[in-house]
Amino acid sequence: MSETPGKVGVILAAGFGSRLATDDSGSQPKPLIRVGGMPLILRAVRGLALAGCRRVVIVLGFESEEIQSALESEYTGSVPLRFVVNPRFELQNGVSVLAAAPHIEDAFVLVMADHVVGDDVMELAGSHTPVDGGATLLVDYDIESVFDLDDATKVLESENRITSIGKTIEQYNCIDTGVFVCTRGLLSALEAHFAVHGDVSLSNGVQTLAASGRMRTLDIGDGFWQDVDTPEMLEHAERSLKAAGA
Repeated sequence: MSETPGKVGVILAAGFGSRLATDDSGSQPKPLIRVGGMPLILRAVRGLALAGCRRVVIVLGFESEEIQSALESEYTGSVPLRFVVNPRFELQNGVSVLAAAPHIEDAFVLVMADHVVGDDVMELAGSHTPVDGGATLLVDYDIESVFDLDDATKVLESENRITSIGKTIEQYNCIDTGVFVCTRGLLSALEAHFAVHGDVSLSNGVQTLAASGRMRTLDIGDGFWQDVDTPEMLEHAERSLKAAGA
């Protein structure tokens, strides 16, 4: 059965998620941990639907069968889901993006299964068009409000063009929210790096596009997002959603 052309949503859910292994979820796979009463991965699917994605590609790896089975049994939405397994999930996250490449025609919205993102941020992503052959990263300039800044991926941009990105860069003026609006140009950048190094991170692809002026930023303003990497981050996300009534 052929797929309807159009914007695709991509969720990266292949990693180990080991830093959440000590919380109340026990041995439950990280994407299935509930935040605000809903599994993280279902929140990601819902967000991509709000962004106008006609279908969603979910890249799995670690505990893929359990995650897929749980999601299929609980999902009641109308956006078609396609599951892809990345057999090299122990490598960096760019490899998981490449696993989704055969199911992406051109424009796609990329999110992380372990990020909680506000509805307004996802709607902003859905209304945005990246430059030809490039990509856009949604960023947060309110650095002081970022929970666990040490763990965050920092970004240095000038006139909405990314200069550098990474968790340890010394100079930065905004934070990576984990939401990207992309063309296949990002896939080409990831493929080129992987061909040389045998591994690739999303940041590698971003840096490659940045070098050619095709990697932009988009300010989320007062929008909410929270990476959920640790029990403390999980608790913070729960509190934030409760405060927002979400």
